[in-house]
Amino acid sequence: MVSKQAFLFSLGSLYLSLLFVFLLMDVYARPANNSALKEKSVDNKDENEILPQDHINGMKMEMDGHLNKDFHQEVFLGKAIEEFDEDSEPKKNRKKLVTIFSKVDRNKDNQISAQEMQRWIMEKTEEHFQEAVKENKLHFRAVDPDNDGHVSWDEYKIRFLASKGFNEKEVAEKVKNNEELKIDEETQELIDNLKDRWFQADNPPTDLLLNEEEFLSFLHPEHSKAMLTFMVKEIVRDLDQDGDKKLTLSEFISLPVGTVENKQAQDIDDEWVLDRKKEFEEVIDANHDGIVTMEELEEYMDPMNEYNALNEAKQMIAVADENQDHLLCLEEILKYSEYFTGSKLMDYARNVHEEF
Repeated sequence: MVSKQAFLFSLGSLYLSLLFVFLLMDVYARPANNSALKEKSVDNKDENEILPQDHINGMKMEMDGHLNKDFHQEVFLGKAIEEFDEDSEPKKNRKKLVTIFSKVDRNKDNQISAQEMQRWIMEKTEEHFQEAVKENKLHFRAVDPDNDGHVSWDEYKIRFLASKGFNEKEVAEKVKNNEELKIDEETQELIDNLKDRWFQADNPPTDLLLNEEEFLSFLHPEHSKAMLTFMVKEIVRDLDQDGDKKLTLSEFISLPVGTVENKQAQDIDDEWVLDRKKEFEEVIDANHDGIVTMEELEEYMDPMNEYNALNEAKQMIAVADENQDHLLCLEEILKYSEYFTGSKLMDYARNVHEEF
């Protein structure tokens, strides 16, 4: 018969064995390379920090020449755009929209005029500007580790290639010794485009060193007149088929949008063409002569152009102005909430009077 002491010793050994097995299971159940995953996450973050983004909040067109589909919501909601989620409760979104309406309606006559909407658009655009300045401080710090207030093109290129998966030490050594880097064609093309942008952001005297303000222009061309002009030139260069540095309607709507494989894809392409045709004829081509010059495109692209803001205000009002009085009441905005916020509100009429 087994003694009590021996039984307890055996039980303890079994417990320790099981504990060891569970610990092993826990180790092997974790991601195979936890540190690698972490590094990948940081790399992606670095790339987002130092690479100019195609989409800029509050600009009517993307850097690649596509129309900004979220523009109306960005200039109507400002930073609050993140609060309007498709999964949010309609009642909560409705209350938020009522609050925004009361802020836009400065004279408190329960209607929004074009001038009130224009002023609001300018304020929300300025919000996006200030947000970009705030983020740029963090981004600049990420590419200026020695904190000397300047970043050279070589320093930037090294950090950029590191964010794309290249070995930072090896790249730095090759750049220092002026040795050739083995880079794929796509990455090299991107580097060439970034270097052109870097030159443009480098205010005189040209030294290939960007300070914080110049780096802001590099990432956000809307903050610099010269960079905005450069962005327009790039877009025209990509779309201009006959080399006259102007855009016709056919050139503007010929930007490839993918291969049409089925009826649904064809419908998407057709809608894309119609949207661009309407924007070209009704907005960008200011004198309606069928030609868009670089000057016209730059006026259209400038997010702080007050005349554009007024035209935009009139267009936004026209979308929801059912009684054609050139003003917006709360019921009209709630009914066309999807246009203004991206969220469709239900039962808007039943709730409007009790909430406002």
